[in-house]
Amino acid sequence: MARRPRPQLIKLTDEAARRVEEIMSEKGAGYLRVGVKNGGCAGMEYVMDYVDAPAELDEVVEDNGVKIVVDSKAVLFLLGSIVDYETTLLHEKFVFRNPNQTDACGCGESVTINPAAAE
Repeated sequence: MARRPRPQLIKLTDEAARRVEEIMSEKGAGYLRVGVKNGGCAGMEYVMDYVDAPAELDEVVEDNGVKIVVDSKAVLFLLGSIVDYETTLLHEKFVFRNPNQTDACGCGESVTINPAAAE
């Protein structure tokens, strides 16, 4: 029996990919590592880092020319997310558009995320 195709774990917009490539070039890193951690008033925070290699249990995805490492503990929380890079008059920042996110605090630094449900 053939397995159904796996959904794309995480995607980068063109603008986010361009900015990540710039930062990785400056830092000499090979991968963008994303995850979530407990914290903030809404319960969780997105985390991003640049690493040379994935950890043993990390998921590796390539999108828009960027190698992305997803922390194995964050997979169900980030499934289907799109990472964008937003520039306004007041700030430049990465923004997660996550279908599993149900709430965010007023300052936007922490979020409430429910794990993706199995189909």
